[in-house]
Amino acid sequence: MVEKNIDVRFENMKDTFEIFICSDSGISNNPHIQQYRIGGHIVPVMPSRIRITTFWKNYQEGFLPVIQHLLKMFQCKISTYYNCLRSDLFQPTISELFNQQLKFKTITIELNGSEEHNLLWNQISDKFELVETLILSSITDPGFKPIFTSWPQNICIRSSYWFTLEYLLPCTCTTITLEESHLGNKDLDEILRNWKAGAFQNLKCLKIYDQNITNIGATILGMNLRELDGKVIQTDDGSKKATIKNRFGIIEMSVTLFQ
Repeated sequence: MVEKNIDVRFENMKDTFEIFICSDSGISNNPHIQQYRIGGHIVPVMPSRIRITTFWKNYQEGFLPVIQHLLKMFQCKISTYYNCLRSDLFQPTISELFNQQLKFKTITIELNGSEEHNLLWNQISDKFELVETLILSSITDPGFKPIFTSWPQNICIRSSYWFTLEYLLPCTCTTITLEESHLGNKDLDEILRNWKAGAFQNLKCLKIYDQNITNIGATILGMNLRELDGKVIQTDDGSKKATIKNRFGIIEMSVTLFQ
């Protein structure tokens, strides 16, 4: 029997159960089947202690009602992970959930150059205010340039070589993590000078994994990278301070309000 599942995890990460969406063919004589109402549908269900198996005409028919039912029952947010990306249900399901203005705790997106993935991005990129944490795993099509018309609360980009200052300076995220970045010393200098002047109003943490920001490159706020390590800088209006740390190719900027 082919099946697809949704994991339900509580905050302690210990209590979990799975809901399986299966084809309803060949279940009529199963004595363990019960009938339940899920999202306006009367659905054959086979419950157990750690899993609930539901039966539908097709997977698409079952996924959305089950997700909506769970969100209403637990008042929770949705998270998607890497194992969701290969499902043919990912794009239409995610797009519809965004259209319904449902909130996401974490959403992982891979932009692999396919028409399907590019279409999904164009459908949801103006609704990222519904997302707590957005993870972009990769962009393998050099011709595709993502356009952000909204921002999540937090963003993590796994392969961020394409995420230049043109993207970073307008970013309104609270936490920004850039892995495999191609930013250099001059870029970091401009980032810090813009922050001092009042940009990045929401920023609490910026973390850049980067081998191009070096001790022998251009100065940053008039200092080399070694001198910058551990420095506390503040905004021109004195409202915020930031501590800069450099650890093994990772530049981290932590921002706090000035007390």
